[in-house]
Amino acid sequence: MSTTVRRASSGDIEAMLELAEAHRRQYAALHPQFHRSAQDAREVQRPYFEKLISSDSFIVLIGESPAGAVEGFLTGQLMPPPPVYDPGGPGCIVDDFAIRRREDWPTIGRDLLEELRSIARGRGAVQVIVVCAPEDGPKRRMLAEANLAVVSEWHVGEL
Repeated sequence: MSTTVRRASSGDIEAMLELAEAHRRQYAALHPQFHRSAQDAREVQRPYFEKLISSDSFIVLIGESPAGAVEGFLTGQLMPPPPVYDPGGPGCIVDDFAIRRREDWPTIGRDLLEELRSIARGRGAVQVIVVCAPEDGPKRRMLAEANLAVVSEWHVGEL
């Protein structure tokens, strides 16, 4: 499938919400407490996505099928490094990154990531930081094939 990657618009929000909700369900099955969805997750995420799409400080991209269906999306934000590190410039943090079918990470997921890298590099970012669950094998493989390395992990436990 040939994917078109483009900037997200307000008309994409419903599809983004659907994909984000499916992604939350997938991750909640892996880590029920950490990824437990709020009851109103979809409703509170809508204005959040609206803000991101309308802001120049975020990069929000859509992966679209030839038929015009939204097959994936990601959000990136340029952030300065913590003051104790000097990687040479800001990083682009990708937190929301979801696709419709897991088998499309090597294609749609990679296309989205590469377009984000190009835009972020043009804005002065020196690295990209992508959030990914340890058990999300297809996404992790795509990230490794894109020359991203695991440099830090969070270890979470109940109190």
